Amino acid sequence: MDKYAEILAMAKRRGFLYPSFEIYGGVAGFYDYGPMGAALKRKIEDQWRKFYVLGEGFGEIMCPAVTPEEVFIASGHVKEFTDFVVECKKCQTAFRADHLIEETGLKIHQHNKETMDKMIAEAKIKCPQCGGEFAEAHPVNLMFNTKIGVGKNKNAYLRPETAQGMFLNFSSLYRHFRERLPFGAVQLGRGYRNEISPRQGLIRQREFWMAEAEIFFDPENKKHPRFAQMKDVKATLVPNTTREPVEMTLGDALSKGIVKNEALAYYIALTSKLFTTIGIDPARLRFRQHEHDEMAHYANDCWDAEAFLDKLGWVEITGIADRSAYDLSSHMKASGVDLSAMRKYDAPRTVERIAVKPKMKELGQKFKKDAGDVKKALESVDACAIGPEGIELEINGNKIFVEKELYEAAKVQETVYGERFIPHVIEPSYGIDRIFYTVMDHAFSRTKNEEGEEYTTLRLAPVVAPIKVGIFPLMCKDGLDKIAEEIEAKLRTAGIECQYDDSGSIGRRYARMDEIGTPWCITVDFDTLKDNTVTVRDRDTKEQKRVKIEALAPMFREKLGL
Repeated sequence: MDKYAEILAMAKRRGFLYPSFEIYGGVAGFYDYGPMGAALKRKIEDQWRKFYVLGEGFGEIMCPAVTPEEVFIASGHVKEFTDFVVECKKCQTAFRADHLIEETGLKIHQHNKETMDKMIAEAKIKCPQCGGEFAEAHPVNLMFNTKIGVGKNKNAYLRPETAQGMFLNFSSLYRHFRERLPFGAVQLGRGYRNEISPRQGLIRQREFWMAEAEIFFDPENKKHPRFAQMKDVKATLVPNTTREPVEMTLGDALSKGIVKNEALAYYIALTSKLFTTIGIDPARLRFRQHEHDEMAHYANDCWDAEAFLDKLGWVEITGIADRSAYDLSSHMKASGVDLSAMRKYDAPRTVERIAVKPKMKELGQKFKKDAGDVKKALESVDACAIGPEGIELEINGNKIFVEKELYEAAKVQETVYGERFIPHVIEPSYGIDRIFYTVMDHAFSRTKNEEGEEYTTLRLAPVVAPIKVGIFPLMCKDGLDKIAEEIEAKLRTAGIECQYDDSGSIGRRYARMDEIGTPWCITVDFDTLKDNTVTVRDRDTKEQKRVKIEALAPMFREKLGL
């Protein structure tokens, strides 16, 4: 059995993961988190919040998963959020074209139909299900579509990312943060993508968990105020210029132009520190810059945090993107709502500009109920938009032309205190399910117990381990079990997750705790009755030492940083 299969088997056996809808045959792309898995996932999320909400001071918001269609038309997802699909001519099974190609070991340098068709034909790739030939590749949008309401309903989609909620709420968030940049908003929740042929367990799902941060910067100043604290953090970087991994500090990467700005460099470093904290192996972590034809439609630059997994190779677990002003500009244009920020001057300035004054009587006669929207648009129009015959406007997605007889244009002097601009966005986007699996993969090992039997040890970092302490009575007699139960109650009261176990030999109990990643185990034995001490065993070193019962809670709280 390979490691990937072993991890999934152990995960099901020990309550980490269950295939969703299993009693009805299951559906690909969905997993349930069991008691151990839900706890591990929550602790990973807690560490993410510790870094981004507590550490960075960002504001966490929560937005609906069901989103009106116009949001994703404006964001570009309706047009751009696609993958190329090929279908078997014989059995009609659909596959992602790039996955089929990459599974043969080939590297795709251009993600377009012509390249996909050519590579599949030249490599003579056949259907994995029946061996049939494939039809030509074609794009398919990956969003789940739905309706809002009944009767005259509204088209909508389940969100493929949480990011849009932060962009739509920008004006409210800007006021919340006292109209000062940079500031960050975060959201942790479910995303939905109607994947074509989801495989590889948690790596590619149709419903999944995301943790995203949108940090808004002045485009003229993408320096991070705390970059000095991160400049010496080392990471393995794979630039798209050389495609070769190189280990260096983020300070050096910035000075050499490998990473474009301080903000990107800072969040690469922060991501590296977060992953080390939750137990991802730094030797199996790298940051790869996207190829130019690989960039998302909104990205100015993007670096993927990739983890090496034994069976699957290098897998993206986080994307750190410079989204420029794309999102706010798109929503501002589509909605007509001002999503700009103010860059304040050191002192007020007097400026001269061309002001447009609408003639409301004439506007009302021509545009009727839309006259108010036209008036508002005319008053905010830039001088360069004024043509010799009139002004072209876009209102509610429709282009209209306003003849020069419907307004007056004149020079005016104004005192201004700053200038408005569209903020740029740096986005670290974390795939929680992929990170969850990576933590398990990097923690997984095989160990022999005291009887020489081989068993699984999950060397989870204590901060994310679902159970921190296993508590065993040596025997269920002479009050040893009662003492063990009292210790469990005291540790739980102290905020330490623990589990009582009196079934089987001590060796087998240790093995069960090692398999779910428990860092420490306590054994209550007959010496406990004499001196009020217990044996504390360390999962990784197997070291055992005697500790007074009253010292247990303070000791574990100190180890866990509580």
